[in-house]
Amino acid sequence: MKPIIQPKELLFLKESGNDYILIDATNSKVARANYDNSHLKGALFVDVNKQLAEIGEDTSKGGRHPLPSIEKFAHSLQSLGITPNSHVIIYDTVFGSNAAARFWWMLTAVGHKQVQVLSGGMTAAEKVGYPVNNNTVTPKEISLYPVTDWQLPLADINEVEVNVQREDYIVIDVREANRYKGITEPIDTVAGHIPGAVNVPFMSNLDSEGLFLTEEQLKEKYTAILNDYPVNNSVVHCGSGITACHTLLAITAAGLPTPKLYVGSWSEWSKNNKPIQTAE
Repeated sequence: MKPIIQPKELLFLKESGNDYILIDATNSKVARANYDNSHLKGALFVDVNKQLAEIGEDTSKGGRHPLPSIEKFAHSLQSLGITPNSHVIIYDTVFGSNAAARFWWMLTAVGHKQVQVLSGGMTAAEKVGYPVNNNTVTPKEISLYPVTDWQLPLADINEVEVNVQREDYIVIDVREANRYKGITEPIDTVAGHIPGAVNVPFMSNLDSEGLFLTEEQLKEKYTAILNDYPVNNSVVHCGSGITACHTLLAITAAGLPTPKLYVGSWSEWSKNNKPIQTAE
């Protein structure tokens, strides 16, 4: 199953009566209120901060959005009615599905096979005629999702620090260029980037309408960037481990091996007295 689904494909599934679980994974301060006001018909809501992360007070340990325990994630999947056989389709309304991609990564990382992210999110679905309402959706009652561990590759702060300057190792920073350069930092307390990291903003995965580039375009783009590096030496990070998943999704959709996710990302690195660079 392709990891990205197009809006017209989703509409076809609905009109054909196919069985799938639709999830709104929008991440913002008013995400829940917006969902309660309007969402794609039949969609459930997942709280990125409460269900897809284990947020603590000390961001120097794991960053702003550390992964939850595998046990907590299993309970979150149960609360959404998701079983190993569920076809899960995830969308959001911000920046071309970055929060939806985090849920995609987590589901894929526990071995779930049928999971897709909606290209263009809610806006694109509405444009093709997918119905919207504010009805309350009740998930099915199911048993606990059987999971054991994260199966996709992860990198931690120590691995990145030791290897980032090696010629056969690449760290991709997907934040916008001004944050990478240290010109501005709207979220974290320190501006700049990990010395040696290269900047490939996640928004470059999208076209002018906010849809993901085609598989061929993504393959051409990321083959050029990653071709000289073993997959085990390729790491993607962002501010807090959410938006990095957007690029991991794009690389996977291109048919390329999935690089490592550095979950702690800049929010962890910048709080640990690590080297910081503020110029190209």
